[in-house]
Amino acid sequence: MKTNEHHYQNLIIGFGKGGKTLAAYLAKQGEKVAIVEKSEMMYGGSCINIACIPTKSLIVNAEKKIPYAKAFQAKNDLTAFLRAKNFEKLDGLDLATVITGEATFVSAHQIKVKQRGNTPDLTITADRIFINTGSLPAIPEIPGLASSKKVFTSTSLLDQAGLPDKLIIIGAGFIGLEFADMYAKFGAEVIVLNNSKEFLPKEDKDIADEMYEILSAKGIQIISGAQITQVSDQQNNQVQVSYRNVENKLVQINANAILLATGRKPNIDHLDVDAAGVKLDKKGYVLVDENLKTSQPHIWAIGDINGGPQFTYISLDDFRIIRGQLFGGDYTSTSQRKQVAFSVFTSPPMSHIGLREEEAIEKGYQIKVVKLAAASIPRARILNETQGLLKTIVDEKTNKIIGCTLLCVDSSEMINTVQLAMNADLDYQVLRDTIYTHPSMTEAFNDLYALI
Repeated sequence: MKTNEHHYQNLIIGFGKGGKTLAAYLAKQGEKVAIVEKSEMMYGGSCINIACIPTKSLIVNAEKKIPYAKAFQAKNDLTAFLRAKNFEKLDGLDLATVITGEATFVSAHQIKVKQRGNTPDLTITADRIFINTGSLPAIPEIPGLASSKKVFTSTSLLDQAGLPDKLIIIGAGFIGLEFADMYAKFGAEVIVLNNSKEFLPKEDKDIADEMYEILSAKGIQIISGAQITQVSDQQNNQVQVSYRNVENKLVQINANAILLATGRKPNIDHLDVDAAGVKLDKKGYVLVDENLKTSQPHIWAIGDINGGPQFTYISLDDFRIIRGQLFGGDYTSTSQRKQVAFSVFTSPPMSHIGLREEEAIEKGYQIKVVKLAAASIPRARILNETQGLLKTIVDEKTNKIIGCTLLCVDSSEMINTVQLAMNADLDYQVLRDTIYTHPSMTEAFNDLYALI
């Protein structure tokens, strides 16, 4: 074998949560594994470097009234520390090899890795291959968008050391709202352009209305029904967005920067999966079965790239499913995955699990719906975080919780308790009658579920 050709039992393409956890596990089981990552700035994956961790670091420091420049440096220091730790964790294992370069399939068992500079390409063959390349911000086709120097994605905006005085956010989904809340707390003027005529149309209206009021009270302007027609750079460090409002009138607004928060797309273009015989779905994500296997039985897809829920903890759960298949566990399929909660880290955060009220009615459930104002919770008063609403849905026939939305301080922690109760198939009375520490936000479940 030539010096630039290598064989491994296992090859993982991408250093994300599921991939890096799988790599470490395989190496500890005595199997030789290589993990290929395109950039040394992405060791550890998106969560650590460009998503969950840096944004939450900025959010926390914004709440502490720390100036943006100092918060920006703290964010960079944190991600650099975690990136190094992730590299060291894998690189320190005898049977694990980290390779930096861009991977492209040559055949079903072989990839080519293009390395930097004059370093020769590597050819790698493997018995098993795991695709873990994640997703990227989706860029809409708007005239002038591609040529503007003032347009940023969630990734590139986090690299800007200066705080924009005025920020336009295109997109009113969860990423857009997190950034709106964060930059407003740092002192930026924020305008959110929502192409839908409704704000948070997938959420129940009472929750959406509460979130709208919370964000508006911070000075964030949310414009719904905005159909963007043009983006153009202006003089004096400005960029202009033209859009048609709900009355079809043309409106033009200027800002210092634009954030695109218009969804995600699969990070797949460079892989040439066709060469491996790996099929994609209609949206371009890698097509997998319930075992996360692709159209090639020795190739799996982990995390965002397989088109499942785009959360770091889902990528980690993908690892558990694959571990079960390879080493004889009982948990081997996405069909075994139970209810999964999510949180949106505005202030206060919004967290949800299960069905929403309208969804439950559409599915034919006979339900009881109760709500509790966050202001009635003693802990919220102590923290001076009284905005928000707690809402839960219970099946009248079974007394099981079938949905819960918590828009309140610490909801990202509270929702895990609801998730445990739902997945353990507990009646709502268990949460109602549990003894909680006082004063805590979790003890709100005593009062919330007593309303049923």
